[in-house]
Parts: sequence; C-alpha cells; structure tokens
Amino acid sequence: MSKPPAAPIHPLVLMQVEARLTEEQKAIQNVVRDFAAKELKPNIAGWYEDGQLPARDLAKALGGIGVLGMHLKNYGCAGTDAMSYGLACMELEAVDSGLRSLVSVQGSLAMFAIYKFGSEEQKQEWLPKMAKGEAIGCFGLTEADHGSNPSEMATFAKKDGSDWIINGSKMWITNGSVADVAVIWAQTEEGIRGFCVPTKTSGLVINPIKHKLSLRASITSELVFNDMRVPDSTRLPEATSLRAPLLCLAEARYGIIFGTVGAARDCFEVSLAYATTREQFDGPISKHQLTQAKFADMATKITTSMLLAYHLADLKDAGKIIPEQISMGKFHNVNAALEIARSARSILGGAGITSEYSIFRHMSNLETVLTYEGTHEIHMLVLGQALTGIAAFR
Repeated sequence: MSKPPAAPIHPLVLMQVEARLTEEQKAIQNVVRDFAAKELKPNIAGWYEDGQLPARDLAKALGGIGVLGMHLKNYGCAGTDAMSYGLACMELEAVDSGLRSLVSVQGSLAMFAIYKFGSEEQKQEWLPKMAKGEAIGCFGLTEADHGSNPSEMATFAKKDGSDWIINGSKMWITNGSVADVAVIWAQTEEGIRGFCVPTKTSGLVINPIKHKLSLRASITSELVFNDMRVPDSTRLPEATSLRAPLLCLAEARYGIIFGTVGAARDCFEVSLAYATTREQFDGPISKHQLTQAKFADMATKITTSMLLAYHLADLKDAGKIIPEQISMGKFHNVNAALEIARSARSILGGAGITSEYSIFRHMSNLETVLTYEGTHEIHMLVLGQALTGIAAFR
C-alpha cells in the first residue's frame, strides 16, 4: 500500500527564512498582505488588461495603511525599519510590479528626494500630503536619449534673476500624468540640480504613454518643459551633483530587491496549485519528475533571493549598505524572478498565457523591471568594476 502524499512545504518555510522576523515586522507584512488580498488582487487583472489604474484612490488607500514613505521619519511618515519596507514591497509586487512601482516612486524617489535634499519649507509643504496619499509625486530623471548615462542629460535649467527657466523633456516617468509634484533633474551652469515643481506650472506638458505591453497597471508619462519658469524656492538646496538622484535610485532599487521575490513567490504558488489539480497521464502533473525538478529549482531561487534581501535589509538598517551591494541584489533577484516566472508559465502550458492566472503578467512586468532603475547590463558592469577596479562603461 502506497503512502499518502506528505503535506507540501513552502520554500520560505522549508529553510525557516521568515523565522528571523520580529513580531512587528510580521504584523506590518500581514497588514499589507491583507490589504493586497482584499483591495488589489480582485481588480489587478482588469486594471492590467484595460491599461488603467485608479492611482489617486489607491494612493489614498495605501497612505491609509501607512506604506507611502514608510521608511522615512517625521512629516507624517511611519519611520519603519528597512526590513519592514522591503516586506511591504514584496507583498505589493506579489500582486503586480506596477503597484510596487507606484509606492516605490512615491516614497523612495519623489518623497526621499524632498526628504533628503529639500528645504524645510518643501518638506512641510509636500511630505505630509504625500504620506497620506493626498498628493502624488513623480521623479523626472530619465530621458529618451539618456537612460543609463544620466550625466549627459539634455534638460537644462538656466538662471534668470531669481527664477530658473527649464527646457527639455523626460521619458518613462511613473505616476507622471497623475502627479501633483514632479522632482525634476536638470543640467545647470554649475552642474546637475534638482527642482521640486508643482505639475500645474505653466510650461510643463505631461503626455501619457500608451500601448505598453508590460507594466500596464502603472501610469507612465513623458514630461516636456517649454520655457518652464520656476522660482528658486523650488530648487532642492542640498542636491548639488548627480550623486543626489543616484542616491534616490539606490533607495528605489532596494525595494525592487524585495518586490521581485514577491512576484516570484506568487508564480511559484500559482503553478504549484495548478500542478496539483491538473491531471495528465493518470495523475496530477506535480508527480512527474520534470515538474518536480522545476519546483526544486524555483524554491531554491526564491530562498536564496529572500536571504540576500534580508541580508541587505540588515546592512541598510545598520547604515552600512553600499551601492554595489544594491546592484548585486537587483541583478540577482530580478533575474531569478524572471527565470522563475518563465518556468512557472511552462507548467501551466497554454493556460499560462491567459489573464486567469497571474504568471504571464508577472513575466511581462519583470521584463521591464529588468531594465528600469538601472538596466541588468549596467548593474553587471557596476559589479565588474567593483571586482576588477576597472570601469568598463566610461
């Protein structure tokens, strides 16, 4: 008589990865997970298929549970540790990368830029509203011809008396067409500077980008500046070089390191549930050796990615993290998540390409995550420079 199958073990339970979390961290993760299950999962397939996102309503709801700028202190922000922020990103991206992007751009790019480099007046004006989701921010750095090399950006801000006149454009800007404030980076005669600009400012035109095949549940825009005049009070006084926006990008990349584990986890769970009920050759396909080999590979990748994320959270909370470590985290975890999504999709066969299941949507999104916040190749070269001492991209 054959033995009944043993109860399956989740990969993060198998290696007791989550046992190291504090009760407070688990509680924060559960709040975001419950919110995602009730408010996001039932709607995400429709938002993705329609290429729409109720960003303003979502921002207020996310502000209501305290995840917007949650790792910042004061100004209405929750002031959590880096681990808790990472776990929140993981639960959001387990639903969709576009939802984590909304939170990352709001908190780790726009809010962080104001928090780190802004004046006290700018912080008081924007951060409390942004933490509540009453105001949405975007981050204008990337240009159509200057993505991986922002030091060559063409957008230029010229001093004119006590004002600045900005001309140029920015591309692939998340939250752009729903933003109330734009953090804009521009060349000046003294070097790169940042500006905190209300989006209703005359001379600023925002064009939504349509026809995307990835990150469809995310708002992406082009920002165009035509002799946009802004007072010097909009300048971020502590942002005096390219180092400022690069520090902001490091904050956002940190969230991706955790977020992609969420996407990978969801792909694993969906494909495992499917494999235990889908029958072929006189039994569930989960009994076949090739299918189990895929699950073993996926589980190992999820576990190692989570352990890497936890280690980087510890370094960040200790104030010891460096950009090269964040590059390794993004380089490894995004690639691992994409490989998991592809493998999970193959288990579902033809069903894997439908919107009934989340896997193909994750796979499509992750192709974009592989590129934004520093391309996969650039992070590879950052690591190459760290290991050899030679910069291959300069």
